[in-house]
Amino acid sequence: MNMQRESAAALRKRRNTLVRRLPPLRSILRGSLIERYKPCGKPGCKCAEGPGHGPKYYLSISYPGQRPKMDYVPQEAAGQAAEFLANYQRTRELLEQICEINRELLHRREML
Repeated sequence: MNMQRESAAALRKRRNTLVRRLPPLRSILRGSLIERYKPCGKPGCKCAEGPGHGPKYYLSISYPGQRPKMDYVPQEAAGQAAEFLANYQRTRELLEQICEINRELLHRREML
């Protein structure tokens, strides 16, 4: 449905629904999960023929004006880290939708 055709009450209701869909803020993580395989360099090791030992996981986080930071993520924490990273992306998407609703309400001179 086109947002301009929705009533202010319908927009507020949709905003409340979006707020309820936000992941818990303690369960978000910004960055990217990198999976790497590395050869060990030992002569005769099977890793020399294949992709290497691994997977090993690293969290990569970029900051403006700086080189990306890489932190090792233990194998047992990789699943939870991936979930928290997905929660961050979902939070960003939902916040954008909430902001658009609020902008539309302001544009109409309605109460937020």
